[in-house]
Amino acid sequence: MKNFAEDLVLDGDRIIEHQPAISDKALRINLNKNIYGTFAEIGAGQETVRHFFRAGGSSRTIAKAMSAYDKDFSDAIYTVENDGRYVTESRLKKMLIHETDLIEDRIERERHPSKTFFSYANTVATIDFAKSFKGHGWVGIRFQSKPDEAYSEIILHIQFKETDSKLQQETLGILGVNLIYGAYYQHNDPKNLIRKLYDHIDKDQIEIDSINFSGPLFKAVDNRLMSLQLVKNGMTDAVMFGPDGQSKLPATTLYRKNILALRGSFRPVTLVNMNMYKKSLQLFVEENQLEAEETLVVFEMTLSNLLMEGEIDEVDFLHRAELLCALGQSVMISNFQEYYRVVEYFSQYTKEKIGLTMGVSSLLNIFDEKYYTHLNGGILEGLGKLFYRDLKVFLYPMKDENQQIVTTENLKVALHIKELYKYFKKAGKIVDIKNFEEKNLSIFSREIYQMIHDGQSGWESALPEGIATEIKSKKLFGYKA
Repeated sequence: MKNFAEDLVLDGDRIIEHQPAISDKALRINLNKNIYGTFAEIGAGQETVRHFFRAGGSSRTIAKAMSAYDKDFSDAIYTVENDGRYVTESRLKKMLIHETDLIEDRIERERHPSKTFFSYANTVATIDFAKSFKGHGWVGIRFQSKPDEAYSEIILHIQFKETDSKLQQETLGILGVNLIYGAYYQHNDPKNLIRKLYDHIDKDQIEIDSINFSGPLFKAVDNRLMSLQLVKNGMTDAVMFGPDGQSKLPATTLYRKNILALRGSFRPVTLVNMNMYKKSLQLFVEENQLEAEETLVVFEMTLSNLLMEGEIDEVDFLHRAELLCALGQSVMISNFQEYYRVVEYFSQYTKEKIGLTMGVSSLLNIFDEKYYTHLNGGILEGLGKLFYRDLKVFLYPMKDENQQIVTTENLKVALHIKELYKYFKKAGKIVDIKNFEEKNLSIFSREIYQMIHDGQSGWESALPEGIATEIKSKKLFGYKA
């Protein structure tokens, strides 16, 4: 029997883990007489199926391998996309469905009762000739684990980081093998499957910024938690998901949008958060002469906000996400500690208006020099990056220890920073939210959380309509009846 070789992964002199060689992964698939399917790869050669041909025994696995490079041929096979594009999630899904339908139609189940079918597909655009666009793509597999089982899917989006098309093709081929291998041998542990997508791939070669699991094998999988894994494992800087809990591609979601972002812990989301959102959105659209529907509101949580005793509490994260989704909000998880990095990230995808909504403590952090020691230009460079594109900060007031309401007018910053702060204030970069509800200023998420967790009463009135019911019915944040 084949002894599958494994490569040692080293960190200095320390062995971290064993990784099966890519050739051995492909061979293990080929030697499994029950795995049979098709490969449809568009845009970067047939790099994935090449590994299976070279591994040996591929006739047991490969029913068909194809590349419909000509657009007319591709359209004839998979139909025309409404937006005329080819490197899209919609195109990938059509490819997967079309190919599995074909294999079901052409391979008789009666003659192959033990076969489990699959279709692997990718549609990608590699780096352009001028090297101004590094390229991206959609990659996915539709597969069965049992012959009589409905199909499950894993679909992900990648951004290439390498600056050579040949290297990109090779990386794509390795990723494809890892995905197919993971689908069949690691689907019981999706978090490990995600991590293993980077077997024999460095994180500076490729970025995975969106992933969704669906179908009977993954009915217990929460794609919001899977999105969190991408950021947690350093595979991408930020992920997004919508009210439906499905991962959204940031590049598509943010593209050419006016964006208003609110950062917080949302543990849980309170009346203060929603008042901040509604009042700042009103200011944002009025000052920029926009319509509310033209603006994307993003509730952002950083990894630091998700840390509990040094580790990310994934259950706690899902509870926060559950409530934000129940309110119909789009959520972003990022590893951006500094606000200017959030703005830089948004600016990759839009040249439209960007606004940030925050409380007094967050604004004080922006004008604290200790957060900019890693920049050569210090706080001046950090603030320049934050405010360079007509960005505005909408400040929600707070009550100090003397019960005085703190706004931009009486906010106290360090003496040597005071003139810098006054400059941005006079320039209209920092705007007070004046039409706030003063009674809500005494609401703090951490206190509400503790009340819920400790079984106290009276916290319900501090939350948006319907949220208390969600917490009680789903027993979120340790709630006990």
